Amino acid sequence: MSEVARSYHVHIRPRSGWIPLDLGELWSYRDVLFMLAARDIKLRYRQTFLGVLWVVLQPLAAGVIFALVFGRFAGLPSDGVSYLLFSFAGLITWSLFSGIIQRAGNSLVVETRLITKVYFPRMLVPLAAAAAAIIDYSIGLLVLGALMCWESVWPGWWICLVPVACVLTLLLGVGASLWLSALNVRYRDFVHAQPFLTQVLMYASPVVYSFQLVPEELRFIYSVNPLVGLIESGRAAILGGGQFLLISMTISVIWAAVVFVTGALFFRRVERRFAEDL
Repeated sequence: MSEVARSYHVHIRPRSGWIPLDLGELWSYRDVLFMLAARDIKLRYRQTFLGVLWVVLQPLAAGVIFALVFGRFAGLPSDGVSYLLFSFAGLITWSLFSGIIQRAGNSLVVETRLITKVYFPRMLVPLAAAAAAIIDYSIGLLVLGALMCWESVWPGWWICLVPVACVLTLLLGVGASLWLSALNVRYRDFVHAQPFLTQVLMYASPVVYSFQLVPEELRFIYSVNPLVGLIESGRAAILGGGQFLLISMTISVIWAAVVFVTGALFFRRVERRFAEDL
C-alpha cells in the first residue's frame, strides 16, 4: 500500500483583532527588541570619529546657537537662568520626541528584508527606535545635570515630576511613530513631509522661548499643542523656575493617551499587509 505524500504550508501571520498590545508576545520577543535597538545605535555612529559624543555635541551646539540668537541678540527672558541652560532644558525633552519620530518614521521601510522574511511582532521595529532615543535622552540629562552644577542651579522637589514628563513624552512619541511608520509603508510621502512638519512643530512649542511670551488671550489655544505642557512643565521641574502648567499638562496627558492607543490600534490593524506593501 503506497503512502500518499502530503505537503503542508504553514502561514504565520500577525494576530487579528483590535487589542492594541499583546504584551506577552512582545515580551517573548524582547531579544529582538534589544538586538534592533543595539544595531540602530551602532549603525548610527559607525565610521564616525567622535562616535556617541555626537549625542552630547548636537543638542549642546544647538543650545549655544539659541542662547546667542534668542538670549544675547533678541534679549528674550529665560526664567532667571542662563539662556544656554534654559534652552538645553527644553531641547532634551524635544529631542526625545523628535528622535523617536525621526528614527521610527521610516523604520519599517528600512527593515523591509527582515519583515518580509521573518515573523516577529512588527511593532518591535518602531519600539526599538524609541529605545535608542531613550539612551540619547539619558545622556542629555547627564549633560544638563553637569551644566546645572556648573551654574550652581539646584532643583527642588519638583524634580520628581521629570519621570512623569518623560513617560508622557514617550507615549506621545511612540504613538505618533506608530501612526507615521504604518502610513509610510503605503504612502512614502510621509517620510518626505516629516522633517518639515517636525521643524514647524519645534517652533510652535516653547523649546527655545518661554511660555510667558505667548499673548495671554492665545495661551489656551497654544496649549492644544501637546508638547507645550510637557516641555514647559518639564523645564520648570528640572530648573525650579518658570511655572508648572496644570491645564497644559492635562491636555498633554489626554493627547498622549489618545495618540498612543489609536496609534497602536491602527498599527495592529494594518500590520497584516506590511509584507505585501513593502
